[in-house]
Amino acid sequence: MGGAMNLEDIAIIEGNTEADPRTYYEAIQRAINGGDAWRFQGSYGRTMMAAIEAGYCMLGRRACVDFYGSAIPGRSDVAPGSKGSRDYVATCQGEDWATHMDRLP
Repeated sequence: MGGAMNLEDIAIIEGNTEADPRTYYEAIQRAINGGDAWRFQGSYGRTMMAAIEAGYCMLGRRACVDFYGSAIPGRSDVAPGSKGSRDYVATCQGEDWATHMDRLP
């Protein structure tokens, strides 16, 4: 799928580079948006899913498949207001945060 996740994002997600919460969740959102990180080692999937469930990140723009072959829906594939949707992020973190995360590549 290819996304805008970069080496700095990987270092942040893996805990090798310290980051403030905003930068940390931006890195995770870029990983989610790219789609390929779902196929990485299990810790990536758990990290991305935890950020989605906590309402800091939303699902990617397109559906993809994880390391185990399980389908990961896109943000438009889930009901508005449910976990993974833009509305859920807006409810949990506010409209400004949701808008910012929605605009990340």
